[in-house]
Amino acid sequence: DVMEYKREGYLPEALLNFLIRLGCSHGDQEIFSMDEMQALFDPNNINKSASAYNQEKLVWLNSHYIKQASADRIAEELCFFDVDIRTHAKKVLLIDALRERAKTLVEFAAMVKQILEAPTCYDEKAVEKFLSTDAVAILENYLNALKAAKALSNAGEFETVTKTFLEEKGLKLKDLAQSIRIAMVGNSVSPSIFEVLEIIGYESVIERIQMLISFKRS
Repeated sequence: DVMEYKREGYLPEALLNFLIRLGCSHGDQEIFSMDEMQALFDPNNINKSASAYNQEKLVWLNSHYIKQASADRIAEELCFFDVDIRTHAKKVLLIDALRERAKTLVEFAAMVKQILEAPTCYDEKAVEKFLSTDAVAILENYLNALKAAKALSNAGEFETVTKTFLEEKGLKLKDLAQSIRIAMVGNSVSPSIFEVLEIIGYESVIERIQMLISFKRS
């Protein structure tokens, strides 16, 4: 069923490009625009031998088209996966932060949810590796610095407050970064920390850090 590819998060132009490339070739060219497909494709040039179905190539093509698509297009496509960010104030920032990482729209939707929805649990390995007693103490001090700074509205402001805090404490970003990531998304993997903080928003950032500290103390 061709629609299964849609359910798996593939864009139609990626699948079409993949199918065109299965049956014929134009030198070493891999990416074809719609105009190029129409201009270059000739049924008489279809190779009669069996084609090799390369799933990795399809994923690579899909990743390419996700990177090229507009933020509005991605937002519309994500609705199919029960993620509606069409009117989200940080839509463009959110999509641009994730488009380099997502190979399919299924992955894209999952990563959007991970950022926009507060964690309900935390990755055990990440907690064990990065949240020592000292790390939690640093995170708590950082929380106090954020509260003292009042409302922060963008990545630059979060970065300034964070760098000032680290300098005052004689720390490096690596001493704090993973703790912040775990607080924000539940594990130690995320796009740029400061972009994530901006997308989540000041009040929610405070709440998520408090939640993680409470979790560690329970």
